[in-house]
Order: sequence, then structure tokens, then C-alpha cells
Amino acid sequence: MAKYRRMLGLFTFFYACVHLSMWVGVDWFFDWGAMGQEIVKHKYILIGMLTFLILLPLAVTSTNGWMRRLGKRWVKLHRLVYVAAITGTIHYLWAVKKDTFFPLVYLATFALLLGYRVIDARRRSSRVALPRSGASVRA
Repeated sequence: MAKYRRMLGLFTFFYACVHLSMWVGVDWFFDWGAMGQEIVKHKYILIGMLTFLILLPLAVTSTNGWMRRLGKRWVKLHRLVYVAAITGTIHYLWAVKKDTFFPLVYLATFALLLGYRVIDARRRSSRVALPRSGASVRA
């Protein structure tokens, strides 16, 4: 399962790179000053850039070597994927002008999936915290 999650994450980063490249090259013809003004002026572009900056270290550290080097810190870093999912969906929602059906479907899907993860994590942590039945408790 981890192999597919990694592949999906790297594909997401690839899509973000293509999306950003099109915006920089085709929409703005590498006019860095004008792009800077647009980023500050429009909140959907700002949150899109934030999402890209979140995805960047996740993509760089997605290899087995980085997993070994970072150890437990790798897991903490890669929890940012949840933030990226939320900010990316908000970017899409704010960028769409009229028909917000699909961005809202994506937002609802992420909310359901994240809610399930939270509930599942709490359920698993409560199982670990409870002593096993029949185990002796020493004072």
C-alpha cells in the first residue's frame, strides 16, 4: 500500500509542477514582478503557492534513503500531506468562479477521509492505552 501512496504523492507533485510551470511560462511569460504582485493580490494563488511549498519537501524526502536518514522525523514531516490536501482543495475552490460543484466534492471527500483517519487513529490509540484483560496490575 505504501508503494501506491508514494506513487500517488509523486504524481500529485508532478501535476503541481506542470500546473505551476504553465502558470509561470504560458500565463505570465516569466514576468517575475507581475507574478509576485498576482500572488499577493489573489488569495487563491497565494494558497496554491503555499501548497506547492508544502509538497516540495515531501517529494524530495519520499525516497527510502530519506526515510532512513530522517527516521521518526520523516513520519512527522509527511503528515504535512494532510495540510497540502486541504490547502490544494481550497486553492481549487477559490480559483473556480462559478461552478463550484467539483471543488466542493473534493473538499467533502477529503473531509470524510481525514475524519475517518482521525477516528481510526483514536480508536487504535485507545486500544493500546487500555491494559489487556487478565493482565495483572502492579502498584
